[in-house]
Amino acid sequence: MIKLTKFNSDSKKGEFILNAEHIQTIEETPDTVITLTNEKKLIVEEPMEEVVRRVMKYRRALNTSPVR
Repeated sequence: MIKLTKFNSDSKKGEFILNAEHIQTIEETPDTVITLTNEKKLIVEEPMEEVVRRVMKYRRALNTSPVR
């Protein structure tokens, strides 16, 4: 799960959590548009590179096993 901000949101109310497993594509048009696997499109404040960084961090966290 990654935290993002809805486009043109003036407050923290625009923040939302997205299941990164549902991302199909990320584009800059110049706004960042995320297309989900169900074809729904989301426009977010974060630049494309930042969304990719957050997805990569999320996926790394899934692959890290806890030390016992």
